[in-house]
Parts: sequence; C-alpha cells; structure tokens
Amino acid sequence: MKIGVYPGSFDPVTNGHLDIIERASKLFDKLIVGVGVNNNKKSLFSVEKRLEFIEVSCKGIPNVEVHSFSGLLIEFMKEKDAKTIVKGLRAISDFEYEFQMALMNRKLNPEIETIFMMTSSKYSYLSSSLIKEVAKFGGCVRGLIPEVVEKELHKKL
Repeated sequence: MKIGVYPGSFDPVTNGHLDIIERASKLFDKLIVGVGVNNNKKSLFSVEKRLEFIEVSCKGIPNVEVHSFSGLLIEFMKEKDAKTIVKGLRAISDFEYEFQMALMNRKLNPEIETIFMMTSSKYSYLSSSLIKEVAKFGGCVRGLIPEVVEKELHKKL
C-alpha cells in the first residue's frame, strides 16, 4: 500500500491546503494529513479543532485520514508505515526551506522521499497566517477557507 503524509500545522486549514490534499490523495492508496503539535508555538486553534476542520472538509475523500503528531515527522512516518512526504509550494521562498527539511529527513531516514506539489495559482498567495491577519482586521476571507473554519474564525477573533 502506498501511503503518503501531508504534514503541517494547518492553523487554520485553507483552501490551498485542501487543493493539495485533494490532488495528493489521487497519488496514494492512503493520504494521511499530519497535524503537527508544536508546544513552542502559540496556535489560534487547538489541535482537536484543527483535526475536526480537516476531517469535515475532507469527508468526501475516502482515502484521507487525519492524525496529529508531535516530535519528528520521520518518527510519525515510521509509525504510519509511510514512505512519502507531500509538501505544497506556493513560491520559491517556500522551496528553500522545504528543500532543507527534505534533505534533513532524508539524512534521518534514507527510505523517505519528499515530493513537492505546486499549489494551484488561485491559492498561491494564501497562508494560514495571512488568513488570520485579514480576519483579525475584519477583512473578507470567504472562499479562501472552508465554511466550517470561517464560522469558527470569526467567533475566535
């Protein structure tokens, strides 16, 4: 079984993330969306809420599972018997950081491959940070994030 992992903080999940999830799900028998827990970072939404947002948003994609993890991604991959990391890229600046991470992951486990997927051009400017900032100042984020996230984001901010 070919298992891929799409890791991220997803705080919150955007339509750009969902675009990558939908497209990557076609490449694997199972795609695991790994919601990373970093206790050193202050997240807007709890990990449980982020898992819920992704589960609700991906309910129509049968081969997608959503799990949280902390620690090294490589350990999570081993636990899930996955061999491929999926990373979405918006711009060249994303590539520099993600390339370094891919090389480090390869050093930690030479059996792990990383594939890079370009985000659809209509979402290339989107980031969770930008969504939170626009929403915080009352800007419209409709069509950029799933409806379930939009409702909770307005309540939270």
